[in-house]
Amino acid sequence: MEIIFIRHGHGEHLIDYPNRLNTLHPGLTEYGKFQVGQLRNDINIDSDDLVLVSPTKRTIETAAILKNDLDFVISPFVGPRMFPLNPELPFLACDHILSKTEIRILYGDTEILDLNVECWKEGINQIGQDIFERYAKRLIEWIGERYNRVFVISHDGTITNYRILLGEKGLTREDFPGEAGVYRLKL
Repeated sequence: MEIIFIRHGHGEHLIDYPNRLNTLHPGLTEYGKFQVGQLRNDINIDSDDLVLVSPTKRTIETAAILKNDLDFVISPFVGPRMFPLNPELPFLACDHILSKTEIRILYGDTEILDLNVECWKEGINQIGQDIFERYAKRLIEWIGERYNRVFVISHDGTITNYRILLGEKGLTREDFPGEAGVYRLKL
């Protein structure tokens, strides 16, 4: 199986950085939409690929541009996650995830995956490492061997946390993918 991690394009919360990090539910900027449109030329998502998307406006917009539709699965298990984890830092508004109700109102019948674990209120941003690993392993078990390719459209810290969980060592913030960046991992 191949996992293709994709970071969302340039978000509204990054305009006038760091002053707008407390923007609630930021979407993509016009430049972010352009970045993802360019990426679409290089990414070929097949109908039998799984596309998992963080429950944030900017990642959902990224997925919709890449797929040209809303045929993907939204899950808090790939939502924003701090890296490195520091629970003493404030929880930024830009990292609040959309609720299931908000997703249904905004995006209709887009599939939602929560695996009967209630983390829609706080997400995975600042939960303990042991809880994150338990959630992530459940997600990986759910994926199983049903897919040859899995696209995960998410956030820099989340992608880095999953890379470590999947065996990479010594990663730092320097290893974050750039805006609309791609990182491929074969399992």
